[in-house]
Amino acid sequence: MLRKLGHLLALGVFAVGLFAAADAEAENVLRVGYQKYGTFLLLKARGLLEKKLTPLGYTVSWTEFPGGPQLLEALNVGAIDFGITGEAPPIFAQAAGAPLVYVANEAAAPRAEAILVPKDSPIRSVADLKGKKVALNRGSNVHYLLVKALEKAGLQYSDVTTIFLTPSDARAAFEHGDVDAWVIWDPFQASAEVAIEARTLTNGEGIVSNHQFYLGDRRFVAANPAVIQAIVDSVKEIDAWANGNIDEAAAELSPATGIPVPVLKLALGREAWSVQPIGAAVVAEQQKIADAFYQLKLIPKPIKIEDALRDSGS
Repeated sequence: MLRKLGHLLALGVFAVGLFAAADAEAENVLRVGYQKYGTFLLLKARGLLEKKLTPLGYTVSWTEFPGGPQLLEALNVGAIDFGITGEAPPIFAQAAGAPLVYVANEAAAPRAEAILVPKDSPIRSVADLKGKKVALNRGSNVHYLLVKALEKAGLQYSDVTTIFLTPSDARAAFEHGDVDAWVIWDPFQASAEVAIEARTLTNGEGIVSNHQFYLGDRRFVAANPAVIQAIVDSVKEIDAWANGNIDEAAAELSPATGIPVPVLKLALGREAWSVQPIGAAVVAEQQKIADAFYQLKLIPKPIKIEDALRDSGS
């Protein structure tokens, strides 16, 4: 009887060990949010991040999102650990209480976003947008482009009617004439330029910087510095390669995105491909965006970008 009992106890311990191992394996998954374009899609296709994380005992789970706001909503509810977005989404997310932290950023790429109009539109300048309908993804990087472009043209944000749509819905509305202009980023911008000859009223040059930010869940980032370093190192490798191989990168991305190579070459050529640590100048730029959004009542409260830095205790 004792032998049998001991055998059962051993089985029980073994079972608990198996469940613990399974839980540990489940916990050792880096959950990455990405969009259907850019650095992370190249990382995913090449398996470079997985190679760097294997010695650390981590695997990678990839989840695609239509835009930065949706990606950071997932981070806020704990569905992902890490992702990349433009300038505006982390500001909206921080104002909503998301536990995000800035890890790194790509250099400025102001030509990689623009305000577009149909090729035969009578609208010839940003000033002509007064009283018009403008489509954009709420809380995305182009939200700030619209604000600053209108300001530069002597208009108020309230002088246009903003129609908040995802990129695919905005493209449909743009083509059907349901909106007068579309504020959008690459590769959707390049696709509209090539496929339907959309005309650029202005891009971000001389108006906004258009940084891309690598962001993580604060708790995950703090607990896993080696994983975070592996991500940054992977991005550095991809950036260095893509910067000198735009044609090759376009050919590699085309099957995964369904976007023609010529469109991708146009879009990729407007990217910066230079990951950098978060510096004081970039923090100051982000703070200006946050302050502008609060003044326009686009976010419910003022925020401090410094509170979302890695060395912040908040």
